Amino acid sequence: MDCVLTALNRQCDTVILCGRSEAGFVSIPDRPGADLGPLGGLNAALHYGLKNGFSHVLSAGVDAPNLPHDLAKTLSGDGPAIVQNQPVIGLWPTPLANDLEAFLNQKGRALYGFAETVGARRIAFDPPLMNVNSPKDLP
Repeated sequence: MDCVLTALNRQCDTVILCGRSEAGFVSIPDRPGADLGPLGGLNAALHYGLKNGFSHVLSAGVDAPNLPHDLAKTLSGDGPAIVQNQPVIGLWPTPLANDLEAFLNQKGRALYGFAETVGARRIAFDPPLMNVNSPKDLP
């Protein structure tokens, strides 16, 4: 988690933690509730960003230790963008908050499905960004 926080702190005005509380961090609950996976966290972050005057949300899981320090710049462009092999890592315009809320209300649960619905660009990284869930995932 420390590697992710370091990378995000270098390129974000505010870093928030969605879906759990952690001492020393702004923490917000998933929206509209728990058990929605990454979309619940993204929805909470988008609504937080919209309410607090941010134009975009840069999202990332805590299990991606090799986030580039220019991730936001790499993903910037027209509309939303996701990392091709890890859609939880993305750059999302905050006005998409209401679109995601509607997607969830219609029982949408797939992050790739939402990304496709809003026309998110898929950006590939070489080497691919890591997804470390256990020690065997490390190189």
